[in-house]
Amino acid sequence: MAEDILLRMTDITKTFPGVKALDQVSLDVEAGTVHALMGENGAGKSTLMKCLFGIYSKDSGHIYLEGREVDFKSSKEALQNGVAMVHQELNQALKRSVMDNIWLGRYPTIGGVMVDEKKMYDDTKAVFEELGVNVDPRRIMSTMPVSQRQMVEIAKAVSYHSKVIVFDEPTSSLTEQEVEHLFRIINMLRDRGVGIIYISHKMAEIKRISDTITVMRDGMHVVTKPAAELEMADIIRYMVGRELTNQFPPKTNTVGEVSLEVENLSAQYSLLKDVSFQAHKGEILGLAGLDGSGRTETLENIFGNATRKSGTIKLNGKVCRNRTPRESIKNGFSLLTEERRATGIFAIENIRDNTVISSLKKHLKAGVWLSEKTMRKDTQWSIDAMRTKTPSQETKIRSLSGGNQQKVIIGRWLLTDPEVLLLDEPTRGIDVGAKYEIYQLILDLANRGKTVLVVSSEMPELLGICDRILVMSGGRLAGEVDARTTTQEEIMTLAAKYV
Repeated sequence: MAEDILLRMTDITKTFPGVKALDQVSLDVEAGTVHALMGENGAGKSTLMKCLFGIYSKDSGHIYLEGREVDFKSSKEALQNGVAMVHQELNQALKRSVMDNIWLGRYPTIGGVMVDEKKMYDDTKAVFEELGVNVDPRRIMSTMPVSQRQMVEIAKAVSYHSKVIVFDEPTSSLTEQEVEHLFRIINMLRDRGVGIIYISHKMAEIKRISDTITVMRDGMHVVTKPAAELEMADIIRYMVGRELTNQFPPKTNTVGEVSLEVENLSAQYSLLKDVSFQAHKGEILGLAGLDGSGRTETLENIFGNATRKSGTIKLNGKVCRNRTPRESIKNGFSLLTEERRATGIFAIENIRDNTVISSLKKHLKAGVWLSEKTMRKDTQWSIDAMRTKTPSQETKIRSLSGGNQQKVIIGRWLLTDPEVLLLDEPTRGIDVGAKYEIYQLILDLANRGKTVLVVSSEMPELLGICDRILVMSGGRLAGEVDARTTTQEEIMTLAAKYV
């Protein structure tokens, strides 16, 4: 084995009931490099990394770390041997402090009996200072936004002094400034000789940060090349097996009369204050802003998912109280939440149950029992429309890739036939091919006269699919821009208005 190859995975195969997730996949990662792992949702990227990290046991194949064959049986064993993973879906002890989460399972002790709180605090501060993370080690995790929790998870991985660190969609919940911070950390780790495996669907990031790119498709290795030799069009072609010339579908929707009116919306327990705007039939209205600006809170308060302090919501001239999600659904609203794992999926249920859960009334026969036939029909429509990769409708949703879970949830809400669709980061963790399909679905809804509100941290996405963009800052509406004529600079200037 070459001396500079830190990690070598050869002929890794993994089969789940009804699907071959990995088919003899090989991967080499050199010390002091960033190796990007790309592919559509369900291509096998995360499965391969979970086989490395001891979450899944591989069916066959070999893994070598610094020339020594390893076969980790648990994530703890992987961490103890210098392999860390920052997961796409955060799994943290939210009621515990930041430092508890970082040192969980390896608390420093006094005499092997009592937890040494001072050392734990000091060690956490030392890691944060090294990485430039400005978070109070004693702060409770649940009180922090997702982006800060993500940075804590990254700091935890670094605290193990790992030889190999896997980053699975690390920027999915980060603002542009936080992405820059993450890249500084990654460059620092690369300079130390750490091998970085970087999974992302964001092409610009991949081209900027990676030294080598491996593309997977349908559980198989497609190509490995230096990043400098691959253009974005090449990567997309390898990923989807076809040319994808346009990132966004052509705008064909016609904006009609006002449908949604929001007046002086304020939240009881967040910074949202006096937000007023109108949205039209057939319009795709974007909400931009920095993390914590009030974008998500706006959607949650409209949908009754958060306690509203004041404000009026009207749909087609009629006041909608929307005190609870149930009432909002009845009034023609639907909400795709930001964190699919925490608030979107029913992890222990199958695809069908997750798909029809919000539209069960339409499947009642004689108002008494549910029709298996119509539920299967609607679920199949959702699977086909979203191109969801799943062995069957009976498959547990937790076994799908993150992107395919997102497709199931979007399909769920489309089946409720809402008048107003509230989408919070609808394409987070979704590959470029599937993104186009979701953009087309959003456009189709607008063409049918629906009103669509989209929150996104990806500026090109808002500019590419929206008609107008509302810019939030410090819990208030900082301005409104025309998506066809505005610039990213204008949006960022407004986003900083009340910060």
